Amino acid sequence: MMDHSAEPRDPAAEILADTAKTSHFLNRETSWLRFNLRVLEEAEDQRHPLLERVKFLTIFATNLDEFFMIRVSGLRRQVAAGTGGATPDGMTPSEQILAINQELNVQFARYNRCWKQDLLPSLREAGIRVLHYVDLTAREREAVQQYFRRDIFPVLTPLAFDPTHPFPHISSLSFNLAVVVKDPERGECFARVKVPGVFPRLLSIPTDEKAALEQMGLGGVAKVQQFVWLEEVIANNLDDLFPGLDVVASYPFRVTRDADVAIEEDEASDLIEAMEEQLDLRDFTSAVRLELDATTPEHIREILTRNLQLPPYLVYAGDSPMGLAGIRELYALERPDLKDPPFLPSVPSCVSKSTSLFAAIREQDVLLYHPYDSFMPVVEFLREAASDPDVLAIKQTLYRVNPKSPIVDALLEARVNRKQVAVLVELKARFDEENNIGSSPW
Repeated sequence: MMDHSAEPRDPAAEILADTAKTSHFLNRETSWLRFNLRVLEEAEDQRHPLLERVKFLTIFATNLDEFFMIRVSGLRRQVAAGTGGATPDGMTPSEQILAINQELNVQFARYNRCWKQDLLPSLREAGIRVLHYVDLTAREREAVQQYFRRDIFPVLTPLAFDPTHPFPHISSLSFNLAVVVKDPERGECFARVKVPGVFPRLLSIPTDEKAALEQMGLGGVAKVQQFVWLEEVIANNLDDLFPGLDVVASYPFRVTRDADVAIEEDEASDLIEAMEEQLDLRDFTSAVRLELDATTPEHIREILTRNLQLPPYLVYAGDSPMGLAGIRELYALERPDLKDPPFLPSVPSCVSKSTSLFAAIREQDVLLYHPYDSFMPVVEFLREAASDPDVLAIKQTLYRVNPKSPIVDALLEARVNRKQVAVLVELKARFDEENNIGSSPW
């Protein structure tokens, strides 16, 4: 009989066995949600100026949209296909979705509380009123109705849904109204009205004070700025869209679709063309989230979930306005007292004192630390290179490209000056694919 206790230990095997314990791993998806929670905590932090806190809330909402479009969509595909084993932390795709929902229930409660009980009252105290339609005075409603009939009404297209009309396509992240109307002949009918994205999410409305000043020909600036939700303006003027019908009710909803672009690069003969085709299909991928108002009745919820082919665990109902990323518009207000002081990046003295970037580099190495150091020396460096007769070629990598980038202008100038320009552009930079394709003239 052999005595195995005398056998030498294998440290490598022990380490592998130890790391196999799932308790040693954090789940990637719930870990990301906790990262995003830190963004929400910045919105809750009253040490920040008010509009900076609003900005953080919109970043939290935008991040969450992208999380569903990419991460949740991937999990849902695995669940639907019955593929995807347990991750190193031991969770299956279904268990991860359950954990995501449990985490989001807590975060949504804080998110709604931050908006309704903290930011919204604070904005009102600061003279920025975000109102519901029912809160408007008679004069304010009249002004909003005039704007609706003149500007909004012409671009609205209600689409009916019944046995003779297919369920309309709902584009990703668009705001919509599920409208119930009563037809004298056919009874109760369902229609969808898309809230157009060409208007601000928050419509600016003149206060009674501002209107009175204008009537007296005094002009001037009112102390209070008022806004009303675009979807509520449309919802309260639906009679103009359905003449002869009785508008029973309307309920806002929003759909998020799978946006994970998948391209087999080795099989694509033209990567740009393949990417453009995928982007065109992005609005027609499967739905991964349905957001509803808490007042939406069960039969409307059932119509939407059935036609969008969504399971109940991907339906979210709340009592705060959905898609609060749109309130980022408030940050554009001229209220420097509610924002951080503008940050001015510095320029290293060796660069600012020199008449040429090339001359400065000849004197010493230059390290730029963005965003604390200005990016302009980089732009100037490329502009000098584009016109310098001794420069033969410029080679560069670009990840995200702004449509009006001075970098692109400098590189184009270099081509005009007959220099060789080679640029590697990341076409698959997440959610900047269209910018990168449209900004690449090479």
